[in-house]
Amino acid sequence: MSTTPTNVLVAGAGPVGLATALLLRARGLPVTVLEAAAERAPRPGSRAIFLHRQSLATLAAADPALGAELVRHGLVWGTRCTYFAGREVHRRTYVPPPADRAPFSSLPQPVMEELLRAACHRAGAGIRWNTPVTGVTPSSDGVLVRTPDAVHRATYAVGCDGARSAVRRAVGVGLRGPRSPYAFLVLDVADDPGHPLPLERAFHYRDPRVDGRNVLTVPFRGGLRVDVQCRPDDDPDALGAAADDWLPGLLPAGHARTVTWSSHYRFQQVVADTLTDAHGRVLLAGEAGHLFAPFGARGLNSGIADAAAAAAAAATGDVSGYAAARHRAAVLNRRAAGRALAHLTAPDPWHRAAQRLAAAAAPRSRRAGRWLDSAPYGPRDAGIPGSRY
Repeated sequence: MSTTPTNVLVAGAGPVGLATALLLRARGLPVTVLEAAAERAPRPGSRAIFLHRQSLATLAAADPALGAELVRHGLVWGTRCTYFAGREVHRRTYVPPPADRAPFSSLPQPVMEELLRAACHRAGAGIRWNTPVTGVTPSSDGVLVRTPDAVHRATYAVGCDGARSAVRRAVGVGLRGPRSPYAFLVLDVADDPGHPLPLERAFHYRDPRVDGRNVLTVPFRGGLRVDVQCRPDDDPDALGAAADDWLPGLLPAGHARTVTWSSHYRFQQVVADTLTDAHGRVLLAGEAGHLFAPFGARGLNSGIADAAAAAAAAATGDVSGYAAARHRAAVLNRRAAGRALAHLTAPDPWHRAAQRLAAAAAPRSRRAGRWLDSAPYGPRDAGIPGSRY
C-alpha cells in the first residue's frame, strides 16, 4: 500500500461532501473526496429537492457561477396553500424576486450533485470514485484514512458519508434519539408538458383523495414530490404498489403520471454523541452526524451549514468550536423536526382537536390558517436560517 499525503480528506461525494470540498478549496486548503460508489451510480436513500436561501448564499460565496446555476436549474414557486379534508384553509401567493435574490431553489438532488461536482473540479478539489473508507485512525498530529488500495494521511478528515457513515463507526461515535413509528411514502412524478403541474406547494390534512391521509406536494424543476403519511396499519409497499389507483387524483386531469423515483421511510430523529473524535482530527457533517424527519428541508440545509462550519474549523483549527456549535444546531433541528412530526401525526386527542378547531376558524381567522400552513414544517429558528417550504 502507498501512503498519500494531503491536507483534508472528505468521505462522501453527496451534496454535503461536495459542498465541504468546495468550501475548503475556497479557503485555499488542498482537499480530496473519497467516494465508495462509482461516479454515475444511483444513490440509495432519500433525495433532497430544496435549497434554502442561506444554503444558496453559502455556495455562491465559494463559487458565484454555482450559485447562479443552482437557481437557474431550479424552481421558485410562488404559491403556498393548505387544505383540510378537501377544503382550502390557507393560500398565499407572491411574486418571486429576481434570480439574484431567490428565496430558495427547488431542484432534484442529482442535478445539485452534478453542478457541485463541476464546481469542485473548477476549484481543484480531487474526487476519487470507487474508494470506500475502511478505517480511520486519528492522532494528535493528524489522521490516517484507509481505503482498499492506500493509506491517506491528512491534517483533518470530514465524514460526510451519510446515515451509515463508515467514518462515524470507525471513530466509535454513536447516534441517539427516537425513530418515528409512522411511515411516509415518497414519490417523484415527472412533468407532463401537455398537462403541466401546478407551481404551488400544497399540504392536505386528511386528504379525501387518499382516504384521509395527509399529503404534501412540492414542485421542483422537472417534476413534483408527493409525500403521503401512512397510517399505523398501512403497508407502505402495498400503498406504493397501488399508486395507479390514487395518484391520478392528485395530478391534473390526463397527466401522464410517470413516477421517476419512490421510497418509504420511518424517519429517525437522532444526533451523534459528538461531532468530532477525541483528538479533534475527525469532523462529522450532514447525515453522518444527525438524521431528522425532513419537514422544513432541515436535512440537506443543515448539512450545508455543517460544511461551511467544518471548512472554517479546518482552516482555523477550532474543531471543538465546530463540534459544540453544530451539535447545538443539530439538537435544535431535531427538536423542530420533532414538533413538526408530532403535528403531522397528531398522536393524541388534543392535537386532533386543535387542527379541527383551526380549520373551522380559518375562514374568519387568517391566524388559524397560517398556523395550519406553517406547523407541518416546525419552527424557523433552528440553526439553519432562511426560508422553508
